Amino acid sequence: GDWREAKQLLWLPKTTLVGRQAPPLPLNPWDVVLCVSGTIISCENAIVVAVIFYTPAFRTPMFLLIGSLATADLLAGLGLIFHFAFIYCIPSEAVSLVTVGLLVCSFTASVGSLLAITIDRYLSLYNALTYYSERTVTRTYIMLIITWGISICFGLLPVMGWNCLKDNSSCSIVKPLTKNNLIILSISFFMVFAMMLQLYVQICKIVCRHAQQIALQRHFLATSHYVTTRKGISTLAVILGTFASCWLPFAIYCLLGDYTYPALYTYMTVLPATYNSMINPVIYAFRNQEIQKVLWSICCGCISSAMPFQSRSPSDV
Repeated sequence: GDWREAKQLLWLPKTTLVGRQAPPLPLNPWDVVLCVSGTIISCENAIVVAVIFYTPAFRTPMFLLIGSLATADLLAGLGLIFHFAFIYCIPSEAVSLVTVGLLVCSFTASVGSLLAITIDRYLSLYNALTYYSERTVTRTYIMLIITWGISICFGLLPVMGWNCLKDNSSCSIVKPLTKNNLIILSISFFMVFAMMLQLYVQICKIVCRHAQQIALQRHFLATSHYVTTRKGISTLAVILGTFASCWLPFAIYCLLGDYTYPALYTYMTVLPATYNSMINPVIYAFRNQEIQKVLWSICCGCISSAMPFQSRSPSDV
């Protein structure tokens, strides 16, 4: 039959009820696109993770958070590849649970890391004088532990039994996740988005206050800090807009959609969400001058583990 009918629910493995292997599935073009996206995501973020891990100068809180984001997106890319391989090569309910759990964990960690980076940027502007202290390092590790702890818990829920493999009526638009599970994830996303939006508004207020102070002093003070801050704000605006455009369609559809809806709608909303993990390395890592120096050094074959870097604010990233 038509592949849309054969795959009414996303992530659904195909086996016969009597234990025999089902006939090969017709290749779904949407699954191919997701697999290609996962490959690109994995390659991009693997480069970022390797650069940060093998460069001792990148042991600062700012780069630790970027590394966390890259690691989460790397796992998301691998999860998309595994999803494709296991559906068409090794169809299994158990494998399906593990794959979906990995995707839930990685995408949750990616969104959480974006929130942590936003918080770090806000504090670097709000507490500029005390930002470079041991307290910032401690706070960074706490945010990372909380982010990955929550993400792992969400990822384990399908594996630990919160799934709809035995009750299709409780399925969401993404099998084997239940409707309640997906609603919780969607509400969590909206909470994160609201916090990021609020922090962005607060950062804008700080920038406006800095601009007013500079104007009152008639440029007697150097404006380099303001220029740096303004650059960070413009970057944050791009990040927030990209984040919203990528994730909002899928999050809204998770609340409104039903497992009886055509799988085409799920693919059309989940694909832009994966693009966020593809864009993150470009926005956060490849635009950073220090990371660019390391990448150029690697390309030239003259990488040094003790490359000198200037200490920069998270607003510059």
